[in-house]
Amino acid sequence: MDGSNNKLFNFLEKRLMGPMGKLATFKIVRAIMGAGMGAIPFTIVGSMFLVFNILPMTFPFLEGIFNSTFFKFSELYMLANSTAMGILALYFCVGLGYEYTKIIAEEEELNMAPITGALLSMFAFFLSIPQLVMDGGKVIRVTNLDDSIINGWAIGGDGVARLGTVGIFTGIIMAALAVQLYRLCVARNWVIKMPEEVPEGVSRAFTALVPAFVVAFVILIITGLLVLLNTDIFQLIAVPFGFVTQLTSSWLGVMVIYFLVHALWLVGIHGANIIFSLITPITLGNLALNAEGAHIPLAGEFNNAFVTIGGSGATLGLCFFLVYMAKSEQLKVLGKAALVPCIFNINEPMIFGIPLIYNPYLAIPFFLAPMASASIGYFAIRLELIRPVIANMPWPSPVGLGAFISTGGDWKAAVVAILCAGVSFLIYLPFARSYDQRLVKQEHEQEQGQEAKIA
Repeated sequence: MDGSNNKLFNFLEKRLMGPMGKLATFKIVRAIMGAGMGAIPFTIVGSMFLVFNILPMTFPFLEGIFNSTFFKFSELYMLANSTAMGILALYFCVGLGYEYTKIIAEEEELNMAPITGALLSMFAFFLSIPQLVMDGGKVIRVTNLDDSIINGWAIGGDGVARLGTVGIFTGIIMAALAVQLYRLCVARNWVIKMPEEVPEGVSRAFTALVPAFVVAFVILIITGLLVLLNTDIFQLIAVPFGFVTQLTSSWLGVMVIYFLVHALWLVGIHGANIIFSLITPITLGNLALNAEGAHIPLAGEFNNAFVTIGGSGATLGLCFFLVYMAKSEQLKVLGKAALVPCIFNINEPMIFGIPLIYNPYLAIPFFLAPMASASIGYFAIRLELIRPVIANMPWPSPVGLGAFISTGGDWKAAVVAILCAGVSFLIYLPFARSYDQRLVKQEHEQEQGQEAKIA
């Protein structure tokens, strides 16, 4: 058994740890992670207003009260939701521009201002949004009232349609391109330098002048070439990223995601940080689509609501085993220390304390438990047994409560979340008992050894 497990860890280190560890060091990956984290507070705030607005769907006795009171002002307070989810691409674009510029400036020691990178990213993004066509040898803006396109701008339910979820990947690409062009200008010294006596704000404005021209020329040339090909950047990006989005919304795709997350954890890399930083744009986009009527399982905080209950590895049940069933003194002490954090989906004390990383005795349930709970949550939503995730809950929400909030108050979702935790516990149980017995034996041998020394 030990030999086969060593082969497993060696395989994971060689085939997964190296490439994924290198991926995690890329500046753009870390910037996307930062941009995703920066957007989450707004989506949580917007989601809370949505949950409040649909409470009568869960509790019908509230309908009369809401109709005579709150619903009279719903167009007002629901602005908090629409200005979070309706311009989600803009949050990502600006956040990525800021984070990416900051990382490059610090690590390459270039005189780049993060706020300038953020504004250049927004500038590039807005340059790419209007829809253009060739008509009679001229480039003109599209106007099609049937499709709600006015002077090139497609209007959706919450304003400019392309600022919503459909624009997330374009916003990311435009931000990355704008920051790289900014970096090029600064590195090549293609900037206007002002005397030291000039105030910093004025100096920064002139420093950004040449990069702004470069960004404008490059984006306009790209846009013009795509117009000649009768397409635009949004349509071009929709093909590969649409495929990725569809893949992550399939059961097989979800299984691959959780396999990678926990395979990385097993060899000491924070798998959730790496993998979910890459798919957060997709899950937030799916969240907005669900709020509009879609039924996509992997959306918002599906992960913490149904899958990694108690933290990575779905360890809440394991933690209760340590506290109430373990015979090993080591595991009992660790369980008591880790129980409260684990209830709030924080389990680093267990991952590094048991430890779960590089542990051949608990590796199998560490894989299987989250994949099983993900499958239960996935099919419960896909088969429409429960509502999909339509609101972004705070990720430390305890089991059941997070699922209840994120599905807009569906009590059946809370039951499914508790079921997921129960199934995860049953998967861990035989392995945890075996590991506990092994540690009890070791502790007993150590006690006998100490007694022999004293004697």
